[in-house]
Amino acid sequence: MANIKVLVAKPGLDGHDRGAKVVARALRDAGFEVIYTGIRLTPEQIAEAALQDDVNVVALSLLSGAHNTLFPKVVELLKEKGMNDVLVIGGGVIPEADIPGLKAAGIAEVFTPGTPTTKVVDFIKANVK
Repeated sequence: MANIKVLVAKPGLDGHDRGAKVVARALRDAGFEVIYTGIRLTPEQIAEAALQDDVNVVALSLLSGAHNTLFPKVVELLKEKGMNDVLVIGGGVIPEADIPGLKAAGIAEVFTPGTPTTKVVDFIKANVK
């Protein structure tokens, strides 16, 4: 299989990106091609970047509490662009109670603070088609 390409993105107004940068570095160290979009992007900008860069994975990071709105919106926009085979994962400060709804909305997995980056790497390797 060709190299796995991951887009790491921060939707919404959340300005904290240390966690996203740690994950991006870990994914790069694991051999993935990583594109980090920076902070404060709209779901539309993230979906367009995923399309333009032809990524296998979109990794969303959010601490602001807007994950129930922004994560599903990114999934919806990817589907509208015909990117049904893109693995979408999420991470950040996300209450356990919100995780089932996110998974039902198309987020393949949700990683909360303290998750070893090796778990994220292993999940991607196991789930990219």
